[in-house]
Amino acid sequence: MKNFYGTGVALITPFLEDENVDFQAFAKLIEHCIEGGVDYLVVLGTTGEVATLSKEEKKQVLQEAISINKGRVPLVYGLGGNNTQAILDEISLTDFEGIDAILSVSPYYNKPSQSGIIAHYQVIADACPVPVILYNVPGRTSSNLSVKTTLTLANHPNIIGIKEASGDLTQCMEIAARKPNDFLLISGDDMLTVPMESIGGVGVISVLANAYPEIFKKLTKGTPQEKKTATLSLLEINPLMYAEGNPVGLKFLLKEIGICGDQVRLPLVKASAELQQMIKKAHQAI
Repeated sequence: MKNFYGTGVALITPFLEDENVDFQAFAKLIEHCIEGGVDYLVVLGTTGEVATLSKEEKKQVLQEAISINKGRVPLVYGLGGNNTQAILDEISLTDFEGIDAILSVSPYYNKPSQSGIIAHYQVIADACPVPVILYNVPGRTSSNLSVKTTLTLANHPNIIGIKEASGDLTQCMEIAARKPNDFLLISGDDMLTVPMESIGGVGVISVLANAYPEIFKKLTKGTPQEKKTATLSLLEINPLMYAEGNPVGLKFLLKEIGICGDQVRLPLVKASAELQQMIKKAHQAI
C-alpha cells in the first residue's frame, strides 16, 4: 500500500495544435514529474481530458505511459464511468502489465443510490486483477460517496483506498476515524493535502504536481515548516487552474515552463488572455 503514499500526479494529455496527442511532450512531462520526485503516476484521469479521447487514443496514451515509465514508479490507470458493464468489458480487454492499480470515479450522470454505487464498485473490484482506488468527486458526478458507503467498500479485499475530492474535511475525518488501518485516504484537493495528512491522509493525487513536482515532494515529505511553506506558496495559483475548467489553466502553466503546448479539446477552450496574465503573475511569485 505504501506505493501510493506521497504524491501521485494526475497527468495531462498534451495535444498538438491539430489536436492530435503530442507523445513527445507526454514523454517530457513524465520525465519532468519523475525527476522532480513524484511517487506515482496517474494516467487517463479527469486532468488527462479522458472524456474527449477515443478508445484508440486511450490505449496509446496508456501504453506510452507504461513504456516511458519503465517501472520506475507505480502507475495508476484511470478506469471508471457510469456504465458498469462497459467498465467490466474494458477490464477484460486490458493487459495490466505495468499497471499497479486503477482509479475509478464514482458513477456520474445516472445519480445512482448509495446501494447502486456499492454494487457498481464491488463488481469492478471482483473483476479487476489489480487493486482499485475509489474516486469521490461530487462536483463532477453530482453524487457523493457517503461515509457509510466508503467504509462498506473499504472492507472489500481489492479496494485499497479513496481519492477524496469532496472538500468536506468532516467527512474525511469520519472516514479516517473508522476505516481499516490499511485503507488509504488520499487527498483529491492539492490545498487540503496537509490538513488531511493531520487526520490520517497519506498524500495527494495532484493537478499542480504536473508543473511543480519538487514543491509537492516538500509538501508531502518535508518538515512541518516545509509543508506549510509549500502549501501556502500555491495559494494564489491553485484556483486559477480551475477558473476556466481543468486542465485549461494547467496547460497554459505547462506551456509557460516549457513542457508542452496549451491546446485543449472542445468543449474546453484555451485560457483567456486575462487568465493567462493572472497565471503568469502567480507563477512568477512562486
